[in-house]
Amino acid sequence: MPSDAMQREEVRSVVFERASQQVFFGTSAVLFVGSTGLTLTLCSSMTAMGKMPMPGGWTMSMTWMRMPGQTWAGAGISFLGMWLVMMIAMMLPSLAPMLSRYRRVLGAVSERRLGWLTVIVATGYFFIWTLFGMAVYSLGVVLAAMEMRQPALALAVPMATGIVVLVAGAIQFTHWKAHNLALCCEERLGGYALPVDAGAAWRTGLRFGIHCSSSCLNLTAILLVLGVMDLRAMAVITAAITSERLAPGGKRVSRIIGAVVFGAGLLMIARAASIPR
Repeated sequence: MPSDAMQREEVRSVVFERASQQVFFGTSAVLFVGSTGLTLTLCSSMTAMGKMPMPGGWTMSMTWMRMPGQTWAGAGISFLGMWLVMMIAMMLPSLAPMLSRYRRVLGAVSERRLGWLTVIVATGYFFIWTLFGMAVYSLGVVLAAMEMRQPALALAVPMATGIVVLVAGAIQFTHWKAHNLALCCEERLGGYALPVDAGAAWRTGLRFGIHCSSSCLNLTAILLVLGVMDLRAMAVITAAITSERLAPGGKRVSRIIGAVVFGAGLLMIARAASIPR
C-alpha cells in the first residue's frame, strides 16, 4: 500500500477512535446525570417518609421497613432498584475510564459491536454490585428487626457506628486495601488482544466488579452505617472512592482518606461514649 494511502488510513483510524470516545463519554455523562437525578428523587422520597427515633439518640431509616400492603419480596426488589441506581451514580465516575481503556485494548472493532461489548462489561460490573446489594438488604432487615426488639442493642448503635468508621479508616493503611486498589486501578488488559466476544466481555465485567467492590468495601461500609440513602454521606464516599482510584498517587490519596476517616471514627466514638444511658 502506498505511503499516502497508509497515512490516510491512519488518519481515519484516529478520527474514528476520537469520535468513538466522544460518543462513549457523552453517553456516560448522560447516564451519570440521569442516575444522579433519579438518586436525588429517591432520597427525597425516603426523607419524606421520615425516620424512626431509636434509643441512643439516633434514627432508623425506613429503608429497612415494608410499606403497608407490601410483601418482603416487593420491598427487596424496590431496595435493589434504588441500590442499583445509586451504585451507577456513585461508581460511574471511576468506571468510565476503565471502560475507556477496555475499548482501546479491543482494537479494530466495529462501533456497533464495540458498544454492545461495553454494555456487557458494564452489566457484569453492576451485577456484582447487585449481588452485594442483596446481601446488604438481607443483613439490614435482620439488624433493624433486632434493634427494634432489643433496646440495649439499639443503645449500642452509635458506638458501633463509630467503631465501623474507625476500622474502615484503619483498613485504608493495610496491604489488603493497597492490593485490591491496585487491581482495580491498574489496567491488566494491556499487552495482548482480548477475545472479542460476549463471554469474554461478561467475565471482564465480573472481574472489574469484584476487584473494585473489594477495593472500596470499607468505604461502602461507612455509607451503610451512616445511612444508605444519606445524600451527604453518599457524596463524600463517592468523592473518596473516585479520588483514590483516579488521582495521581492513588496510594497516598488512599492513606490521606484513611487518616481523615480514622479521626472521624474517634470523634464518633467519643461522642457516643458521652451519650447518657
